[in-house]
Amino acid sequence: MKIIAIGAVTAGGKTTVIKSLIDRMPNAISLHFDDYSFEGEVDDFHQWVIDGADYNVWNLEPLKKDIDQIIESNQYDYLFLDYPFAYKNEMIKDYIDCAIFIDTPLDIAMARRVLRDMSESSAEEIRSEMEIYLKYARIAYIQMLKDIKPISDYVVDGNRDLETIVEEVIVLSDKIVTE
Repeated sequence: MKIIAIGAVTAGGKTTVIKSLIDRMPNAISLHFDDYSFEGEVDDFHQWVIDGADYNVWNLEPLKKDIDQIIESNQYDYLFLDYPFAYKNEMIKDYIDCAIFIDTPLDIAMARRVLRDMSESSAEEIRSEMEIYLKYARIAYIQMLKDIKPISDYVVDGNRDLETIVEEVIVLSDKIVTE
């Protein structure tokens, strides 16, 4: 089994791409970082970046346990991790056969996030969220581009349509299997 981590900034397309991959690839399964609560989980990303952006503050034991169970089941050819850290967390890095980063421009990711998460929000709530993003949250997005994108094995252009991105990831996945 090959374990492929798919990373991107928040609303960069990780989950959408992985759901499409699972629909199209036989013998594939996925785990999603956002489905877990982790000990050490960061609440203040601005401060986390200022303090040095330590990706090991997250205790990823619940995710590790699920990865181990999937490996032991010997049922799948691929495990896709919807996972933002690539090789940066010591607990998970050795499991990953390949890290793919979807390089989605921050303006597109922000527009997607607002459309996805704030469809019922008032204009004032959206303005407030934009202020928080600019003052405190954007620094974490930039940190991810500095830390995760360069260490990923492949970078996929997040400007492209979903089908093109999925096709590229399938080709890369096939390449990984033959290596």
